[in-house]
Amino acid sequence: MGVRTVLAVDGGNSKTDVALVTADGVVLGRARGPGFTPHQVGVSAAVDVIAATVRAAMGDVRPPFADHVSAYLAGADLPEDETALRAELEWRGYGRSVEVGNDTFAVLRAGSRNGWGVAVVCGAGVNAVGVGPDGRVARFPALGRVSGDWGGGMHLAEEVLWHAVRAEDGRGAATALVALVRSRFGVERVVDVSLGLHRGEIAVSSLDQLVGPLFDAAGSDEVAAGIVARMADEVCALGLALLDRLDLRERAVEVVLGGGVLTAASPAFLATIRRKYARRAPLAELVVSTDAPIVGVTQLGLDHLGATRAAYERAAAGLVTIR
Repeated sequence: MGVRTVLAVDGGNSKTDVALVTADGVVLGRARGPGFTPHQVGVSAAVDVIAATVRAAMGDVRPPFADHVSAYLAGADLPEDETALRAELEWRGYGRSVEVGNDTFAVLRAGSRNGWGVAVVCGAGVNAVGVGPDGRVARFPALGRVSGDWGGGMHLAEEVLWHAVRAEDGRGAATALVALVRSRFGVERVVDVSLGLHRGEIAVSSLDQLVGPLFDAAGSDEVAAGIVARMADEVCALGLALLDRLDLRERAVEVVLGGGVLTAASPAFLATIRRKYARRAPLAELVVSTDAPIVGVTQLGLDHLGATRAAYERAAAGLVTIR
């Protein structure tokens, strides 16, 4: 019998990471590709991104080359999403078995000691998932504002622009966000950014440059502080709702915080979140995930192969440079 392997796929909104790892934790190949966006380009085109990234990691090796495919993907929000993505990956023939889940599960697996608890992710968008010690799962549709979501990097950037436009034209309160937007985009008027977005002259993705300065401004600007406070409230609301649904509010449980907005957050912002949890779920332990999601995806794949503890540690060490 040959060496058993896992093809780990972390498909995020902004990048796609793949790694081929043996059952004893040796990383045989890895690569990073562009974002995984099935809701924008369709399932087949999205999986083409995985295919190209796999080729970058492995060369032109003919499939199947893995015993198990562990794929945790942005856009795998509903059961039908998971079914469609799994079917496409099975058709590609990369592995003898395929498991597909939402990428939030990978954040939980990477950040929790026991493999269960709650993960709250704030990256381009927001999402959260909970897994109980008995295996029960609680999650949200995570379809954006239509399913009750608020926050995430893109939403925060849009809030900055919204408040800045209204302050500039007199509909809203005065705020330092006006100068922030003008400076970042090199325009005389905030509304010029709005018009540029409308005309397709400014890429929507360029708004993400407003997120970091928003948090910087929150210490001295009331409007910015209000947006940041709302984000902290949402991080708390997501986690607490899952703790309640899984009957974990009164138990010692890890709440893992992941995604670019939270992992790069200021100590003051994280301290605010910790205080909110301490008041309402005092037994919860907040953990800011320091491992890249591909580590969690790999761990989930190694779970499937029944790997040893040493294999998990070896794989994590081999993937440590991926962020």
